[in-house]
Amino acid sequence: MTWRSLLYVPVVEERFVAKAAERGADAVILDCEDSIAPDRKEEARSTLASAVPCARPPGGDVLVRVNRPLAMAVADIEAAVAAGADGLVLTKVMGPEHVQLLAELANPGMKLIALVEEAKALPHLDAIARAHPALVALGIGGEDLATDLGAEATPDALDLPKRLGLIAARGAGILPLGFIGTVAGLSDPEGYRAMLRRSRALGFACATCVHPSQVAVINEEYGPCAEELDRARRMVLAFDAALAEGRGAVTFEGQMIDRPIVERAKALLRRA
Repeated sequence: MTWRSLLYVPVVEERFVAKAAERGADAVILDCEDSIAPDRKEEARSTLASAVPCARPPGGDVLVRVNRPLAMAVADIEAAVAAGADGLVLTKVMGPEHVQLLAELANPGMKLIALVEEAKALPHLDAIARAHPALVALGIGGEDLATDLGAEATPDALDLPKRLGLIAARGAGILPLGFIGTVAGLSDPEGYRAMLRRSRALGFACATCVHPSQVAVINEEYGPCAEELDRARRMVLAFDAALAEGRGAVTFEGQMIDRPIVERAKALLRRA
């Protein structure tokens, strides 16, 4: 997977759905959960049939965020499958068995994202990340988790669980979704950019957003720039030349490099 940005869109908001594919996000998440009032849940499901093909970005994916209560999740997933969605965002995941149960309702080939949003699920992060072959990303739901912890949704309060989620995702070979910070960004765009840059340096691979103006910033900060790619290519060539001479480490542009450093460069090139 090479997602950088995933844009949430309330599925019942026709004007937002109509423009979703043009926003530049790698994936659009049609939301049937938090942004939908309780009395509009059935409307949200019935809207998926027209919204999924409309919202699909060029070369990208359309996912559906489903509700947690099992009866609602089953109905949401059935509607998403019938509409031809590319994947599902599973909310308030309790453990690996929860993922496995809901995965049985998905079509073969559908991508799954697991969101851990409750304190009792945190000890099971590693197992959740490895729960099913269809799982491609794992994220920590900051706002819901902070509420469950009795904490404010601040970077300090969420730092540990988000890092644990990152480690679990990387250990399972799936994408760590999110960032160390809050969902704020519209009133402080430079602070938002700095937070994303720090999060990417920590290892996060992709992030969700709720406003189209945030898509380009995520794409820039979570995607490799031309200079990084050029340097990575030069590094790989220099290291390969050193190996051909029987050396396992070499000085490259003022930096001593060896295999782990070069593997990061290769990973960057694969991601691009």
